[in-house]
Amino acid sequence: MTNSSPSRRRSLATCLLALSSALAANNNSNNSNNSNSNGNDDDAINVWTDYAILPQACVTYNSNDVIVYSMYAQQSRHCTDSAIGTYAAAVPTFVNAYLDQLQNNANDSHVDFTYPEMAAYLDCTYRQVNGKDYYLQVGCADDGSQALAVNIYEDGQCTKASTWNGYDDANVPVDLSIEFRKCTPCVIWTDKNDDEIDDGYYDYKMTNAPLCRTSWEYRQSCDAKCQMLARESKARDGWNQADQILLSILTLFGCGMLLAILKKRQKMSNKDALLEQAAITAAGLQPTHILGVFFLLILVIVVFALLNLKKITWALLLLVNILLFAYLMKLTVDGSVKETIVGPDGKIVEKEESDDDEEEEDGPTSTPAGNYENPNLPPIS
Repeated sequence: MTNSSPSRRRSLATCLLALSSALAANNNSNNSNNSNSNGNDDDAINVWTDYAILPQACVTYNSNDVIVYSMYAQQSRHCTDSAIGTYAAAVPTFVNAYLDQLQNNANDSHVDFTYPEMAAYLDCTYRQVNGKDYYLQVGCADDGSQALAVNIYEDGQCTKASTWNGYDDANVPVDLSIEFRKCTPCVIWTDKNDDEIDDGYYDYKMTNAPLCRTSWEYRQSCDAKCQMLARESKARDGWNQADQILLSILTLFGCGMLLAILKKRQKMSNKDALLEQAAITAAGLQPTHILGVFFLLILVIVVFALLNLKKITWALLLLVNILLFAYLMKLTVDGSVKETIVGPDGKIVEKEESDDDEEEEDGPTSTPAGNYENPNLPPIS
């Protein structure tokens, strides 16, 4: 008998565990009258294959540093459907589960995993600096809601913040980052051959999800105020380094095209200028109207950028660059086309630029106007 492929075995195991989970949930609902010491046991999740988690922000809520996250029941939709709920968990609890998940993924891929230095401060850790007692623990960074830091406290429970040389973040290397605002499946699969796994591998993978299991078990309610803090922190984050680089490139590109347009308009012939003026007038506009709209659009882009409205800022900036590029191409094409005339033989002859027009405008210089003299005729014999 041939061995079944890992994907088929995985699908079969998924179906069996999902069916058993559904039957168990139905049995629990039928026996809901039975008391239980843990109030969250009714919401227990045994199979994590279809679930996903979306960390949103690290904020200070009720004087505690927490990570706000959402849980989703259909990871195949990449966290675009309605969430099961939005919750909060203490930063050390969430980070510890996050590191356990990374360790689990590394073991599954047969690669070495080294815990970051910040992991030593998951618990409230005592340190003495210059004869003064401090306590350090992982928490939220001061410079944004998408970063972690090792914070300084005065008490052994790490509840009263302190400062060190004017800063409440310790001088500890930040070698740990959480992928905020990225939808992460609770179960991450790794391709394996049949000889690498046994019959219990898929059962273990689908029921062992350290990050999601811990986040679900230790979840705290995140009310409207808590969720508003996460949204406000997202607005405060503003433009990251990659955004700023791209924003600078587009701005410089637009300014370069604008300078090129001004130079080409200076070299524009009178005929082309009159034709363009006639087209603008036919549309019921004046050149001042177009300039006013252009500068108003630039002002709107600047205001939206300062308000950190990224999507509409990108859209308007791209629109301005496209319009400038199109107009620059028009001027370039019009300037490269020479005026043509049809000769006596019916052939098209290109009219070359010369200084004849200027000489004709100046007129003959040998004889001033108004000083005409009669020619001298020879005598008639």
